[in-house]
Amino acid sequence: MDSENSTLMQKIDYSTRKKIDLVNNSVVRYIFRAMLACLFLTLGTAVAVMIGDKVDHFAHGLGKIVYAFMFSWSLVMIIYMNAELGTSNMMYMTTGVYQKIIKPGKALGILLLCVFCNLIGGILAGYLMSLTSAFHALPADHFLFTAVTGKLEKEPLQIFIEAIFANIVVNTAVICTMRMKDDAGKVIAMIFIIFIFAFLGFEHVIANFSSFSLAFFASGGHLDAMTWSSVTTNLSLAFIGNYIGGGLVIGLGYAWLNKTKSIYKD
Repeated sequence: MDSENSTLMQKIDYSTRKKIDLVNNSVVRYIFRAMLACLFLTLGTAVAVMIGDKVDHFAHGLGKIVYAFMFSWSLVMIIYMNAELGTSNMMYMTTGVYQKIIKPGKALGILLLCVFCNLIGGILAGYLMSLTSAFHALPADHFLFTAVTGKLEKEPLQIFIEAIFANIVVNTAVICTMRMKDDAGKVIAMIFIIFIFAFLGFEHVIANFSSFSLAFFASGGHLDAMTWSSVTTNLSLAFIGNYIGGGLVIGLGYAWLNKTKSIYKD
């Protein structure tokens, strides 16, 4: 008996093959799906920070709870709209290499393409969102700016560790939805699992593409904590940490767990 008898691994393998096939047959469509992921993240971030800011004004501290709840809907949109998210692809591509579905070089190429297109989508969506009435003339102490400033002022080790946890959480949510049949159950699971990383403020490189872009454009480029150094440090360490959490701990970890002669499989 081997991993092919694992229902979970069959689903992960199928999803991985779909991504590879799309890149091979229509890379432009893959690029568009990757850009859509940050469109949905930007929408989720935008409504979350606006509601979080309003709630914080009459109940300080409660805003972060509401923010985390509203932000969680981002993954619901990404999953149900079949957008390509770089951090979940860390799991898929690593698993694909382990399962010998794809060669390492090709897997890395797809992952980097996805992340780059997520970045372009985040910048575009952040800029366009900043032009809407909701984001005109935001005060310097707005929830969006304080949240992003807090991220950019973290110590490198803190960013790295939080990024590991962030993508463990994200890919746990992805796997949980694979194992559920009921749509309502999937949505509830995603919201409450993603709530963990959103409320605890963990570092998710793709989500930061959206929040950093939105904060930059909404502030007119005047966010003091946002320097080339702080942004590069955050995104680089978040990327590495996210890969460890999603690609190695969850992706490689569960592929290895299910490649066994034991009947204990997922």
